[in-house]
Amino acid sequence: MARTRDFFAVRAADWDARFPDDGPRYAAAVAELAPRPGDSVLDAGCGTGRALPPLRAAVGPEGRVLGADVTPEMLHEAATRHPGAADLLLADCARLPLPDGTLDAVFAAGLLSHLPDPARALGELARVARPGARLALFHPVGRAALAARHGRAVTPDDLRAEPNLRPLLAAAGWRLTSYTDVDDRYLALAERT
Repeated sequence: MARTRDFFAVRAADWDARFPDDGPRYAAAVAELAPRPGDSVLDAGCGTGRALPPLRAAVGPEGRVLGADVTPEMLHEAATRHPGAADLLLADCARLPLPDGTLDAVFAAGLLSHLPDPARALGELARVARPGARLALFHPVGRAALAARHGRAVTPDDLRAEPNLRPLLAAAGWRLTSYTDVDDRYLALAERT
């Protein structure tokens, strides 16, 4: 986690400026996650909080929105940019300070590639989710576009590839229900079993 924290700490203040057109993609992904009024939802690895306003709008004033991140600087940006949108937690997604079965939905943007143990974190997200809860693993660009952005090629061992992701989710207590990986969007939706 220290490596992830160090990477994002120095980038927090200008993170959104680097990707200024991603907001509508976050809103569309939250709409597909379909949180309902009154739901309790978590933005796991919330960063600067781009998903917090659409999550808050979806669950309404009776709902609960939590944002968790390991980087204090990212949480500071989220609190500054989206005051009152969520309760923010300085927390590792593999060790959440939440009771079992309390969430109706989990949104996670760009999270998997930054986790030292993705299986453990997905299991932890399942622990805090109610049976039937929904999970969205999202990125505003697809795997091939993201790899190209970093000067790499997509490899068969990529955890986010459907053949790898489906059993990883299943072992953690999730059932993959929808999978989209195109240039301008990556969205895997799952349900808590």
